[in-house]
Amino acid sequence: MLPMANPRTLAKIAARVQERAAYCLQFEIKDPRSTFVTITKVDMKEDLKSGTIFWSCLGDSADRTKSTKMLEGAAGYIQRQVARVLELRSMPRLSWQYDDSIAKSAELDQLIRSARERDESIRPEDQPEGADEPAGVDTEDETSEPEGR
Repeated sequence: MLPMANPRTLAKIAARVQERAAYCLQFEIKDPRSTFVTITKVDMKEDLKSGTIFWSCLGDSADRTKSTKMLEGAAGYIQRQVARVLELRSMPRLSWQYDDSIAKSAELDQLIRSARERDESIRPEDQPEGADEPAGVDTEDETSEPEGR
């Protein structure tokens, strides 16, 4: 049975992989499709035999497809460049996975904004003061003594 890595060690290795892979995409790969790719996180397995690089990109599904093709072609190069800086006995096998959390959060943000705009259009702006109070509730301060005293 193989010893499992310390969680701090895993986090440090994942951060180093993310840093080096992002550097490769930004400065070393001369493909214009790589400019739209952002590495969102890296998950390393406890046995350090494999890891997953999660990425996202700007644009629509066509841009995503182009970026996927580019990453498939550059995966070996990036794997070698990451191996140079990790200084491990054996290099973990890195795989790439699209991270749609940014797209989902942008969609959710848009839904919230449209709901707020719809609510503001429904609510009349020229309501008199106190119209927000429920009917039958007296909002004035009562300074009189309670009954029975």
